[in-house]
Amino acid sequence: SELLGADDEISWVGTFNDPREIWRKAIPTNNDYVAGTWLQGYKTIGICNNILKHLDVVNEDDRKRVEAEAKFIRGVVLFELVKLYAKPYSAGSVTTNLGLQLITEPTVNGQITDVNYVPRSTVQETYNFLLNDLTFAKANLPEENSVYATTSVASAFLSRVYLQMENFTAARDEANDVINSGLYSLVNPISKAFNNSVNSAEDIFDMQVSEKDGANDMHLFWSTSDYGARAGDVEVNDKHFALYEAGDDRALLFFDDYYTEKWKLNFKNLPIVRLAEMYLTRAEANLRLGETVGATPTEDLNRIRSRSGLGPKPATLDDIIFERHIELAFEGQRIHDVKRLKQSVDGFDYDANELVFPIPLRDINASNGALKQNDGY
Repeated sequence: SELLGADDEISWVGTFNDPREIWRKAIPTNNDYVAGTWLQGYKTIGICNNILKHLDVVNEDDRKRVEAEAKFIRGVVLFELVKLYAKPYSAGSVTTNLGLQLITEPTVNGQITDVNYVPRSTVQETYNFLLNDLTFAKANLPEENSVYATTSVASAFLSRVYLQMENFTAARDEANDVINSGLYSLVNPISKAFNNSVNSAEDIFDMQVSEKDGANDMHLFWSTSDYGARAGDVEVNDKHFALYEAGDDRALLFFDDYYTEKWKLNFKNLPIVRLAEMYLTRAEANLRLGETVGATPTEDLNRIRSRSGLGPKPATLDDIIFERHIELAFEGQRIHDVKRLKQSVDGFDYDANELVFPIPLRDINASNGALKQNDGY
């Protein structure tokens, strides 16, 4: 997603061609990275479907939690896929634009049957389905659940979904629930939010990575060989460095001139949702609505600015959106903000065909005519 939303702030300088095609927005239907993301997504959905189909074998005391965990994972994966493989919600025509295959039956013993030949639902139907999964998860997950999803984690993802749909009231309320849970706090300095072996106080949800379990492609491609990665395949450009105000501590989160420190070290957790995002979502939604639920937009904006060593300022919508750009840089959110805000990236309009991944050719060929390709491919 970061390569898709590069906008000349980052460059792919590595030798692998598939990421280069994504960075250039010239993606063939047999791009291995695009196909792999789709395949792994639906493999995960299939695992969730198998769990949901056989809840009767789960201890009764654990059954509701297990169901909620499976629906949480399925809902999150569908959300990530629909943002990449379908036109954005902001493009309108959500009841006619094609979304995803909504497969709810597991594949049994590797046998392909008619339940696998599901046509693509609309964007609206896809969002309705994943919202149902995440809403169920929020209602039935525990408040504490080790490194696994909790009710606050589900709220954080619901906040993201509603923001993408421009349902600002719901996005604000879910973010406010997370903030008011009291379970999280901003770390200071911001560098402490990254390269951790355990979740920081700011992390709402991390992918757990250790030397025994877990690959980390963000480290592999964004760091350098000095730290066990490749040779710095993703470089940060002057256009991005020029965004920082004087005195912004986030401008120090770089090493060797071209590389972000966020993914510097190997075998460290990947923060997927941080508390800072929830403050910025609440600020943006409150400002758009002319409301002050939880805090004023200015108070929330300046929480983030203050942590980065910057002085206070009255919040405007442009200020909040810019702060989001800087605070969440290289964390996978930029292209989705570009699309919902109807901006452009690398010369492409927010709803351009080139900013939507193709349905992989192998799946088109195997779908028995059920899958329709995206426009422009």
